[in-house]
Amino acid sequence: MESCGPIREFTEAEIKEENKRIRHLRRLVDFSLALIAQSPMSPDEARRIVQAVRQQAMRLFPGKEATFELLYTPRFRRLIAEKFNLL
Repeated sequence: MESCGPIREFTEAEIKEENKRIRHLRRLVDFSLALIAQSPMSPDEARRIVQAVRQQAMRLFPGKEATFELLYTPRFRRLIAEKFNLL
C-alpha cells in the first residue's frame, strides 16, 4: 500500500474550530430547510437560498464541494420537489 505522506496530527484548537464550523453549517442548513418549507416563496427563491447556503459552505470548507453535494443537496432537492410538486 502506498503512503500518501506523513500523517498530520491536529491540535485540539484545530479540532474545536472544525467542530464549530460543522455546527454552524448544520444550523444554517437546518434553518434554510425550515425557511423553505414554511415560507411562501417561489421555486427560484428556494433555489437562491440553496445557492447561498452552498456558497457559505464553500467559505467554511474550501474544496469540499463534493461533500456538500453528497450530504446536503439531496435534502434540499427533495424538499423543493415536495413543496412545489415537482415530483
